[in-house]
Amino acid sequence: MRLIPVLTLTALMALPAPALRAQEAEAAVDAPAPVAESLPAITVAEVRARLLTDRIIASGLVGAIEEVQVAPLIEGQPLEALAADVGDTVTEGQVLAVLSRSSLELQRSESVASLAAAAAAIAQAEAQLVEAEASAAEAQRVADRTTLLREQGTAPQAQADTANANAVSAAARVQVARQALESSRAQLALAEARLENVDLQLSRTEVKAPVAGKIVARNARIGAIATAAGEPMFVIIRDGALELRADVAESDILRLDEGQPARLRTAGMIGALEGTVHLVEPTIDTVTRLGRARIAVADPELLRAGMFVEAEVIVAEREALAVPLTAIGSSAEGITVMRVRDGLVERVVVKTGIRDGAFVEVIDGLAAGDLVVSKAGAFVRAGDRINPLLDPAKTN
Repeated sequence: MRLIPVLTLTALMALPAPALRAQEAEAAVDAPAPVAESLPAITVAEVRARLLTDRIIASGLVGAIEEVQVAPLIEGQPLEALAADVGDTVTEGQVLAVLSRSSLELQRSESVASLAAAAAAIAQAEAQLVEAEASAAEAQRVADRTTLLREQGTAPQAQADTANANAVSAAARVQVARQALESSRAQLALAEARLENVDLQLSRTEVKAPVAGKIVARNARIGAIATAAGEPMFVIIRDGALELRADVAESDILRLDEGQPARLRTAGMIGALEGTVHLVEPTIDTVTRLGRARIAVADPELLRAGMFVEAEVIVAEREALAVPLTAIGSSAEGITVMRVRDGLVERVVVKTGIRDGAFVEVIDGLAAGDLVVSKAGAFVRAGDRINPLLDPAKTN
């Protein structure tokens, strides 16, 4: 038994050198190769610039920006004719309805007669004043002559006293005549004012549109007595301008501002209408916790007051670096992503901005071309080595 190893060794030593090397090469080929390290394949996305839009979704009812109520400017006259109806587009000053003029025409005739009488009274008062002034002048001359004769001793005292009394009485009649003239002139002014008032009321028998716009309501009825105490005769949307009174979440209301563009959509509408935020109301409803934004409609002819409309308000829109929303995670340090460099995973704290659909803006922490793990919840940790696979769905 001991001779076998010795003989084998002796036989190997007896082999020539080329044969020995060939035998070693065959042994090396037959030997198993070393096992390569197996790395997990993880989907990654490339950080690159995208056009991101920050938008707020709100909804509400369409209404008029300004409604103008048209009421009669005179009371008590029956309505004779209607010249406009619901749906009509009217211009400023256009006649909408006509009231009866009969009683006012009679009042005007009375006012014209009163005016003529007042003018005649003035003429009479002026004549009386002239007469009184002439009588007063004559009485004063007589009084002066009588006084001179009395001083010369050729006229008795009684005659002088009578002449002076007549002069005083004549002067008083002049004053009365002047007051009568002033009274007649006042009566003339009153008659003129009454005539002007009747003319004004006659002009107001035509109910006119105070503004241009579209009529959305008509309460006027032929034969009804005009009064401003009841319902308005017409309701006009000024310039036909409509607005969406959109209810906005409390968390979003502070992000809205005047001038921001909006896209409006409603059921059955193809495409979207353009709008602009023209007012953000300063209060929040204490019950619903909703704010309200008023969005002016660029083309109001395509909407109607009372329609329910959804609005997409564009708060901001810019080109910025973005990562998939699924790549965002959180830790005690803040918002993070898992960046991959040379197959090595590292956790990076980032600052985010606009969220637009499936992507989030990265303001700080990453650079264009960086690779991040597409799903923050993937089973990888900082320091792991992975086999990164670029996800085309998150890249394009």
